Amino acid sequence: MSPILIFSRGSKMAAPKGTVPGVVVLLLLLQGCTVMTVDLYSSNTNPEVQEFQRVELSCVIKQTNTGNPRIEWKKINNTGTSYVYFDGVIQGDLKDRAEIKGSSSLVIHNSRRTDNGKYRCEVAAADDPKRFAEITITLTVTVKPVIPQCRVPKSVPVGKSAALYCQEKEGYPSSVYSWYRNGDALPVDSKTNPKFLNSSFTVNTSTGTLMFAAVNKGDMGQYYCIATNAAGSAWCESQLLEVYDLNIGGIVGGILVVVVVLVLITVGICCAYRKGYFANNSRPNGQSHKNPSKTDGVNYLRTSDEGDFRHKSSFVI
Repeated sequence: MSPILIFSRGSKMAAPKGTVPGVVVLLLLLQGCTVMTVDLYSSNTNPEVQEFQRVELSCVIKQTNTGNPRIEWKKINNTGTSYVYFDGVIQGDLKDRAEIKGSSSLVIHNSRRTDNGKYRCEVAAADDPKRFAEITITLTVTVKPVIPQCRVPKSVPVGKSAALYCQEKEGYPSSVYSWYRNGDALPVDSKTNPKFLNSSFTVNTSTGTLMFAAVNKGDMGQYYCIATNAAGSAWCESQLLEVYDLNIGGIVGGILVVVVVLVLITVGICCAYRKGYFANNSRPNGQSHKNPSKTDGVNYLRTSDEGDFRHKSSFVI
């Protein structure tokens, strides 16, 4: 049976007789490594919480060689690293919404969507900063979708394509969309469900678009959409999509009637011109019927009492 070494604080270590020196050295090294270790653990490294709720970022000191370790929390994002808890004070956006629980866990009250991201808990021995440990925790703050905006065309002719839209931008993570017709859930592809084989639609669950390649009478009905994510779901009010037959004969007949009317109007105008209804009624030689012609050398003066007064250039008073 191998001998067991017993270490006590403040006492010298004594090896039993017959102990191999190499074993003593190895045990001393192991003891040194143990003393140098700061051990951390977390009960949940991927916490998830709904917006405005309380969440705890667990960081527990399992072992350390000092009674007053240095504790820091940092948030890691695309632009760099920022302090959340430093020198015993909550920093930044969490200043009035967070606190340290126990010795090192971070509790966030009234969480917000901006709190999403990675957080790093760092604990170091007070007397030797080189002895430290860290844990990275990824926080997800979910946001319930709002009522999506749905757009459904009021009427579409048979055989034509049609698109129905559904979208909301508040939910986090991004919403997944599903469409319903008369209360029945529509599959992603109509060809995958025998109930909808006569239809020709596809549903994009990421964008919320319901696309018909060619609508038919069976596609008419009440449509609504539901947006769903980890925090909940929301839906819009149902809207009626009407499908009508396209009357080709009536359209052609209407066009022919318009053409005939235009031809008759044109012929009537031409006949009126030929018969002189639009001719100029002015007298020959450009003389107006209101003004008599005037001979050379004679001037006419118009007065209110006498009318035209004739005089010649040789008239002398």
